[in-house]
Amino acid sequence: MQQPEPQSFDRVLSSMCTEPHPAAQEAAERFLATNPGDPATYEAVASLEERAVELLATLADHPAPTDAAGYVTSGGTEANVQAVRSARNRHDASDVNVVVPESGHFSFHKAAELLDVELRTVPVDGDFRTRTDAVAAAVDDATALVVGVAGNTEYGRVDPIPELAQIARETGARMHVDAAWGGFVLPFTDGEWSFGDAAVDTLTIDPHKFGQAAVPAGGLIARDDAALDALAIDTPYLETRSQATLTGTRSGAGVAGAVAAMEALWPDGYRDAVERATANAEWLATALEERGYDVVEPELPLVAAALPGSEFDALREAGWKVSRTGRGELRVVCMPHVTREALRAFVADLDRIRE
Repeated sequence: MQQPEPQSFDRVLSSMCTEPHPAAQEAAERFLATNPGDPATYEAVASLEERAVELLATLADHPAPTDAAGYVTSGGTEANVQAVRSARNRHDASDVNVVVPESGHFSFHKAAELLDVELRTVPVDGDFRTRTDAVAAAVDDATALVVGVAGNTEYGRVDPIPELAQIARETGARMHVDAAWGGFVLPFTDGEWSFGDAAVDTLTIDPHKFGQAAVPAGGLIARDDAALDALAIDTPYLETRSQATLTGTRSGAGVAGAVAAMEALWPDGYRDAVERATANAEWLATALEERGYDVVEPELPLVAAALPGSEFDALREAGWKVSRTGRGELRVVCMPHVTREALRAFVADLDRIRE
């Protein structure tokens, strides 16, 4: 029986995942059967996970990367859920709340439901960034966590992280940054988003997005051990007597692939990929503007533009994998696999559809 082939990335313009680096793919295959959730048994992959945390902490400008706490998650959703759980467990109030911008990832809604915490959603400004005045008005003594987004999924915007962290500190809350997608792009910009820019407690950053690791490979990084200690439970039948992860058993493929990708690409390979992606996003934004579309100016390599629904549907029918923002705009993410040639073909198809 012929085995099915995976979908080609040639016309995928909406995904925040990309083709893994060859080194990541090879490493992931070698470590498929290992379990980082049992580090006393699978010592090699446990050491690799320590290296993964150090590398992710380096990207996120942690003051002491070798002392950073964290682990390789299944993705941004798990990391965000765990950040909420950690903050809840460290707070004194019995009923806590979490303050999240309306641009926040849907995983925070999952976290609120799973963990029985109140989710307070605050508005964004005209440029899709969190309004700090709304956050200041929403927090109170029961606020366990303030969330900022560094590269939101619809417009690629970066929230004012230092200001949000200051509000959190004044309230007695923890500060979490969701940089799941933006974390591998922002080190090559002047954006303020990291441990080095603000009093950030926890941070989500995913190697399987712009980091070019094999899926699944997310990341939760913490400033200190206390954040992970708040997640630890007893594991009496394992030689390692406690575990802070959510999923328990995990494939070592994600860990090994993440380390291989980062060691192959940090920093110059990622810098080159960011520069290419940024140039592609700017080219596409200009091409759409020249055709009369309203375009949201790209800050990171993500383009949103107002296209008629009929044109969007026709692009999908032509095989282009594109998506819409919550407001209905075309959304194109210029990931490393997205080439200028593909974007030219995309615009050519759009011109044909318009005619």
